[in-house]
Amino acid sequence: MTMKRSSRRQFVLGAAAAGLALSAGRVLASAYPERAITFVCPWPAGGTADATMRALCAVAAKTLGQTIIVDNKAGASGMLGLRTMASAKADGYTIGQIPISVARFSQLGSVSLDPMKDLSYIARVSGQTFGIVCQASAPWKDIKELVAYAKANPGKLTYASAGVAGATHVGMEEFAQAAGIEMLHIPYKGGAPALQGVLAGEVNLLIDSTSWAPHVKSGKLRLLGTLGAKRTSDFKEVPTISEQGYPVVVDAPNGIGGPKGLDPAILARLRAAFKQAAASPEFADACDKIDAPLMYLDGPDYEKYVAQTVIKEKVLIERLKLRELLAKG
Repeated sequence: MTMKRSSRRQFVLGAAAAGLALSAGRVLASAYPERAITFVCPWPAGGTADATMRALCAVAAKTLGQTIIVDNKAGASGMLGLRTMASAKADGYTIGQIPISVARFSQLGSVSLDPMKDLSYIARVSGQTFGIVCQASAPWKDIKELVAYAKANPGKLTYASAGVAGATHVGMEEFAQAAGIEMLHIPYKGGAPALQGVLAGEVNLLIDSTSWAPHVKSGKLRLLGTLGAKRTSDFKEVPTISEQGYPVVVDAPNGIGGPKGLDPAILARLRAAFKQAAASPEFADACDKIDAPLMYLDGPDYEKYVAQTVIKEKVLIERLKLRELLAKG
């Protein structure tokens, strides 16, 4: 009888403690945010991802009633900033961009992070328009001329990307495989320095999102082809890579997330704020400036998209022999 009373008393005390913890959590969530939020952008300042993320955060900050400070932590093809964000305290005060390439890097072993276990998903917000560009003085007017040159001069063409095994590197290798050519990859720490590399003549080609657009419009660079499913609105006269005979599509959508374990009420608040921000004219204008398509998904659907991408990347890793490419650097 004494044992039964003791067990009942422990159960009541435990339930009371759980109730107090739940109440405390609700109070904490209702007060959130009480101070500035840090948004980790895993790319250099001045790049296309940085520009759109800053526009998005500016609108979300108004909804949340607190400043969102963008902290650029570039390196390791976006994984350095992602690791910083994922390892932060799960209190809602550190969030950031999730490069979709984490679905690839996590399987390659180059980042000790599981996208399905170590992250909270807030929203997928937009895609990217990737293109292959060269200096205006280069002899190639389109992709077919580039391919002909590459076949006649195997291994002589160099190209810049935002990093080894990132979306741009993998996209270019997919194109090279489809075209049956070889090129020398020169990785940079993000799209902005890669752009400077081709402008300075350090490399022959650049594959990147539309950081190159102003320089194409000014006549400094030539756009040879884009990697979307359809032509871009800003460069309708330039055919896609697929239209030119090489069926490769790369869009690498941008998403927003936080560390695993965010309080559900805080996560819901962030999802609502970034949903509103993603639908804002300010964000639409920022995306329009770089010809980036809007591709919004709410957190749960975004998480499902990442899970599907993990499966697709497993096939791509084997087909492109990415482990071997990564080992070569």
